[in-house]
Amino acid sequence: MNRPVANARSDYRHFLSITTRWMDNDVYGHVNNVVYYSYFDTVVNEYLIRAQALDIEHGATIGLVVETQCNYFAPLVFPERVEAGLRVARLGASSVRYEVGLFREGESTPAAQGHFVHVYVERATRRPVSALPEALRAALAPLVVEGAGAPPA
Repeated sequence: MNRPVANARSDYRHFLSITTRWMDNDVYGHVNNVVYYSYFDTVVNEYLIRAQALDIEHGATIGLVVETQCNYFAPLVFPERVEAGLRVARLGASSVRYEVGLFREGESTPAAQGHFVHVYVERATRRPVSALPEALRAALAPLVVEGAGAPPA
């Protein structure tokens, strides 16, 4: 298996600083792998909520995660600050592929990077929407990176 190539900080369009917590570390002395996915979820949903593109409590449309992946390059540890970079690799009719890079504060290469795919569905029926809501599409457009989302090398 070929090792994926790490993206540069400049490949991401939006950043969120996340403070690690004592409980994020595992018995091996670094942030546990499952916590990285929490950071992914945090940067995506923070962006969507602040952009007023998603009403998580009452909106007719919600996003369901249908695919995830993470590649780890270096450990993160408490009490580091993590800078989560976000970009959109694919903006489909009812789905979005988000890509996230997790950087130690001030670092130019990620400690980890990965993606997840949201399929947007009607809250009541859980069936895919025919088209992404216009507010969501408009909020995500500045994050789209052409050529992103290619399979790891």
